[in-house]
Amino acid sequence: MKSARARVAIGDLTLISRDKYLNDLIVRMGNGMVKVVTGARRCGKTFLLFELFEKPLRAQGVDDDHIIEIALDDLMYARYRDPLSLYDYVKSRIVNRSEPYYVLLDEVQYAISDKELRSDEPPQLYGVLNGLLRMRNVDVYVTGGNSKMLSTDVMTQFRGRGDEIRVSVAGVGEGRAGESVAAPHR
Repeated sequence: MKSARARVAIGDLTLISRDKYLNDLIVRMGNGMVKVVTGARRCGKTFLLFELFEKPLRAQGVDDDHIIEIALDDLMYARYRDPLSLYDYVKSRIVNRSEPYYVLLDEVQYAISDKELRSDEPPQLYGVLNGLLRMRNVDVYVTGGNSKMLSTDVMTQFRGRGDEIRVSVAGVGEGRAGESVAAPHR
């Protein structure tokens, strides 16, 4: 897929473009790794994944039912904070093993218990993500609020299977001169 430009207008306010990060996601599509989007709180990770990244997928002709989007911080998806329930749900949505599916998981730290955080063993969630990677037609993207933990784990638990995209807080150079610029949510 070619590079994309992302700029969104809401009323009189123009949100900054996140072209660099969007293109980082696009060039990593189908690379067989978990794409882990990390960064400071409210720097735009969710917006990048759920708003900006979905547009090129749809432009490429990906059907809505092939984009599995789960915001684990949303009460509507609370039942999927259990890693096995999450895995079962995602697998149930993948009905055709020959067509590509895109799994977009936001705030994955909600699927890691406090007990797992204190343990030396890897959280069950990592087994879920690795299991999804074994399905050749599934492309996995995650964000998380505890980006330090996720960033470290990309290098350990996902050795050779994790690809980190570090998102920075919106910079001055990301808007064009004369435009109103605001940082996107999350």
